[in-house]
Amino acid sequence: MVSYESLFILRPDLEEEKISEMMEKFRLLVENNGGEIARLEKWGKRRLAYEIEHLREGLYIILQFRADPAVVKELDRIFKITDEVIRHIIVRNAA
Repeated sequence: MVSYESLFILRPDLEEEKISEMMEKFRLLVENNGGEIARLEKWGKRRLAYEIEHLREGLYIILQFRADPAVVKELDRIFKITDEVIRHIIVRNAA
């Protein structure tokens, strides 16, 4: 397994319950496909560098995990089709 780090930005107008639901969704996606979560942390609302979908703020969440490349591909696909996620990035950590 390889170590990865993902930062995703959720819509700032989401309720706390929906935020927790999204974090749990992505945690389960990694774990159910054989990955291990090292850290899942909400950084909170931050001002965006530029406007995205008419939004000036976003809710930043960091996810560090170990998984196979197939899990990363699936996580990326799910990020792209989830309406609550306005931006995301997944990077491989140096060994």
